[in-house]
Amino acid sequence: MKTSRILKLAMVGCAVAAMAACTRKPPVDTGVPGPDAGTIPSGPAYPTAPTGPVTGGNMGSAAPGTEQDFVVNVGDRIYFDLDSYEVRPEAMPRLDAQAQWLQRYPSVTIRIEGNADERGTREYNLALGARRAESVRTYLINRGIPAGRIDTISFGKERPIAEGSSEDSFARNRNAHTAIVSGAPR
Repeated sequence: MKTSRILKLAMVGCAVAAMAACTRKPPVDTGVPGPDAGTIPSGPAYPTAPTGPVTGGNMGSAAPGTEQDFVVNVGDRIYFDLDSYEVRPEAMPRLDAQAQWLQRYPSVTIRIEGNADERGTREYNLALGARRAESVRTYLINRGIPAGRIDTISFGKERPIAEGSSEDSFARNRNAHTAIVSGAPR
């Protein structure tokens, strides 16, 4: 009798643990600035480009219309919350700037690369990266960029930009990167 009770308790414990593993975790303070912070911190993982729309003139030393111009003066990466593929409000100005730049250079084609942090299974992170890339693609299409100019790919957790297992590293690795594929002079 005692053994069956222990077995039942163990089974209930396993069921509870399995359900807890599948539940959505609340957002964590990641150290990545929120909408009130104004700018994204500089460093090797964060682009230092402005988050606002591109306005007249070339702000950096890159030649207009080049891949370097896009990276330096517009910004090629946005960040996501934990387990989310929803475009954050503070990322919208950068995506608006990307759309303006792409409208200015209509021969350029891009690839949106979705990425995730190291937590979770390979399959889960590939699916999450694909949803992140598709969110950015949809946003740009809604801003007037033809769908045929935008490809997507998911790298899941396979291409981290920040090494380590800290919350800061995780936050940096939850991103979508806009890569110039063709049409821009080098």
